[in-house]
Amino acid sequence: MTAPVDAAPAAAAPLPAGLQEIADDFTSAGSDLKLQLLLEFSDELPGLPERYAGRLDQLERVDECQSPLFLTVEVTDGDHLEDRAVSLFFDAPPEAPTTRGFAGILREGLDGLSAAEVLAVPDDAPMRFGLAEAVSPLRLRGMVAMLSRIKRQVRAKTA
Repeated sequence: MTAPVDAAPAAAAPLPAGLQEIADDFTSAGSDLKLQLLLEFSDELPGLPERYAGRLDQLERVDECQSPLFLTVEVTDGDHLEDRAVSLFFDAPPEAPTTRGFAGILREGLDGLSAAEVLAVPDDAPMRFGLAEAVSPLRLRGMVAMLSRIKRQVRAKTA
């Protein structure tokens, strides 16, 4: 038997606390405020550390983004995924505030979490920010692609 179309989805996998807090801020905001919040995350996205500056060949390009965006993850050593902290690094041009904003959200919500926590983030997390009314579906696909690349890199670096 299938569930009715208007039924709430089965309990969605939870977001990590920091990412959930950001999602709550966005979902409770009106369209204009959502864009302002996105710009704030764009402005707060830190530059690359010296070891990556000028070395975009060491980062992965996210082709699904409308603007050039590069990212990489670092994972600390440890015996278990729960013990291995993830650090995120992004490069996007200042003239791409939406792309930078998405990267800023993911960095703020995921940086410093364990590899296990990052890998447990639901793939639909970018859709939980209520941004569909403020940005195009193409732009949202870029954020989904960023999360996918982050998780893929974490899996590769913890294998």
